[in-house]
Amino acid sequence: MNNKNIIITGASKGLGHDLAINLSKDNNKLFLIARDLNNLNKLKKKCHFSSKHKVFSSNLLFPNEIINIHKEVKKFFKNKIHIIIHCAGGGLGLKETDINSSDLLKLLNLNILSSIELNRLLIPSMKKRKNGKIIHIGSIASNEAVGSLGYNIAKASLHAYVKTLGRDLAKNNVVVSGIAPGGFISKDNAMDRLKNKNIKAYKNFIKERLPRGKMGKTSEIIPLIKFLCSENSGMMSGCLIPIDGGESKSYSF
Repeated sequence: MNNKNIIITGASKGLGHDLAINLSKDNNKLFLIARDLNNLNKLKKKCHFSSKHKVFSSNLLFPNEIINIHKEVKKFFKNKIHIIIHCAGGGLGLKETDINSSDLLKLLNLNILSSIELNRLLIPSMKKRKNGKIIHIGSIASNEAVGSLGYNIAKASLHAYVKTLGRDLAKNNVVVSGIAPGGFISKDNAMDRLKNKNIKAYKNFIKERLPRGKMGKTSEIIPLIKFLCSENSGMMSGCLIPIDGGESKSYSF
């Protein structure tokens, strides 16, 4: 997997941050999207062949901004996109069980609706070339009630989207897939913030939730994503793969 044109959303921190650095080693050309332009510029400097990559600041809470992303992507890649990796997501601290429609919409915008809109604009060129990979980063909350109500709804919706779109595009050699991670730690992600804010709760999470007794790392997750990006991933159409060290308890995926 090298010399590919790759879009990564949610690139300024967490899995997206580490994934960008890793994929930049293989002479890929990256279009990196996140809200914080300062962090994006810092990330670009960490990437190999940094001059090849472009950063773009956008708030995915507002799907109407996707049109601006699309315009910049078309200019940068000359409308030839090989891979899209949707890492943007999160719970936004909205933990209410009686969540209102406005807050639920924010979670849906961030976790799925912005991805749907970007895919909608980019899939036609992939179908025309009969080649493309679209990978979504979900959560074990896609199939288990482990997060807040709004977050669980958003991730369950993402699971349904990947399954349905993956089936539809398989005939075009456009592979839509995803992963459903359990707890893992990386730069400024939820577990990193919990560790810094409440070390006792962090250690209790490991003890109570993780059978192997240690927190996952992005270095354990990235190889699976790279496989989904590869030309050997054709049978993964519509699949959302759990990678959680035994944390999830559901039988159906």
